[in-house]
Amino acid sequence: MARTYESALSLLASLQSNKAVTSLFSVPILPPSPSQSTGKPQDLNALAIPEMLAWLGRAGLSQNDLTQLKCIHVAGTKGKGSVCAFLTSILMSNATAAGKVGTYTSPHLVSVRERIMIDGQPLAPDLFARYFFEIWDAFTEAARAELGRKTGDWHHSPSTAAAAAQSAKTEENDRLREAELQGPATKPFYFRFLTILAFHAFLREGVRSAVVECGIGGEYDSTNVLPAEAVTTSVVTQLGIDHVGMLGGTLPEIAWHKIGVAKAGRRCFTRRLTEGEEAAKTMEVLHKRAAERGAELVEVPDEAVEAWGGVRADEVGGLEGAFQKYNQALAVSAACEHLRVLDGPEQENNNGSSTAVVNFSSIPDQFTEGLRKARLRGRCETRQEDDITWLIDGAHTAESLREVARWFASKRSTAANTQHVLLFNQQERDATKLLEGLYSYIQQSASSLDTTSIFDKAVFTRNELQPRSTDEAERDVSVQNAGAQAFSRLSPDSQVVVCDNVVDAVYEVRKSNPTQGDTKEKTIVLVTGSLHLVGALLRTLEPDAPL
Repeated sequence: MARTYESALSLLASLQSNKAVTSLFSVPILPPSPSQSTGKPQDLNALAIPEMLAWLGRAGLSQNDLTQLKCIHVAGTKGKGSVCAFLTSILMSNATAAGKVGTYTSPHLVSVRERIMIDGQPLAPDLFARYFFEIWDAFTEAARAELGRKTGDWHHSPSTAAAAAQSAKTEENDRLREAELQGPATKPFYFRFLTILAFHAFLREGVRSAVVECGIGGEYDSTNVLPAEAVTTSVVTQLGIDHVGMLGGTLPEIAWHKIGVAKAGRRCFTRRLTEGEEAAKTMEVLHKRAAERGAELVEVPDEAVEAWGGVRADEVGGLEGAFQKYNQALAVSAACEHLRVLDGPEQENNNGSSTAVVNFSSIPDQFTEGLRKARLRGRCETRQEDDITWLIDGAHTAESLREVARWFASKRSTAANTQHVLLFNQQERDATKLLEGLYSYIQQSASSLDTTSIFDKAVFTRNELQPRSTDEAERDVSVQNAGAQAFSRLSPDSQVVVCDNVVDAVYEVRKSNPTQGDTKEKTIVLVTGSLHLVGALLRTLEPDAPL
């Protein structure tokens, strides 16, 4: 196989997916009773880090190698991507101190290269291919060496006809075995491979400061092979209920996993939770585990953030939404700490203090500039296309959709010649419940609206990009039909359409933008419910964008 970027993508697609792995944990083995929220986890992932360390070694890397990087490790349920985007932009605005900045996030929307960024740009295709095959080949050679130790020499010199026949059979077995060695069977699953690839690329590219986002959880996440010496500080963003099979069904249980990124001798920043008994238990778990790990948990209080107010994005495409000020505050706190540690543990931070608490009203101009310039596709993203305004957010939890509802309510137009369209999908969670929540949140956020006409049209679609081929079986749209029926109950006067692919869904949206005489109506489209939907939408709107 040619060592091209396209070949690398083909091989990467052959690896076991994250979904295949997380499905093993879809049902908790011991569901907690409603009265139990002690923060004690179900230990379903105890082998994850030892396995990841073994894969790291097969790739020719060690934890000691990773200490060449200085990382900010980000965990949480909501806002991880935004915090990473703010951090990346802040560090790039402080390039003299931060050096070259690497960012590792997931998932990607259009190109897998989005997951591995250098100074805010996806890793170039040629570099991705080069580093991909260096890691792929390292795994192959490690497997070959291990097999050789177990089986000895495979080859024998024939001296008789029987021996020759046996030799031919041996050679055929060797050929099949070699194909298996070079294939996906000797490689880790998708996310682990990309995590190792990111670390390898950062080291090869001379990255000094790295922003590393957890995939799922924290304690057992593949990224948590980072040793304490490689981490300057960590962040636990806002917590919510997600991945209950792997992380538990209560906030204290989930917090137990997320705080696993805290490292000895380092500060970990989180938003202070204050409302209700569960919030108190959650904070107790965070503090207890941080202390057990020898880390300092620093709470960022809402009142300080609200008094500051945050920094507004400087142009369309920036990170919008009033809630972003909380993510900005976490990013500013972690960036100050990161630069302080880079300067030396006894140095003052950029806030003029060696303490952990940041005075947000007096952050440096470079920090403000970084916050304004931060970009993150698919999160509160506004995209203009002629007379269509796309409001795009891949929110897929009840908490995230509540924030999307507030954002949409602030963007919704009251002009008579404006159509409002919802483009929605959620394939894996309770889509109908999430949809009903979204609609209710919009009503609450825009009480002046006529609640029977929030949307003129709703389009429900699967995440597949293209229409099915002529020889392909019909796609299951039962989830979409259920969503359509629920929406019709919520908004009886709205037009409802079900599609089995995003290309057709976009066509349906554009049909909602008719010309009335000499005036073309404007259309505002809210696209939400799934990051996979957002990725397919962006590929539809940008058909020539590089993968």
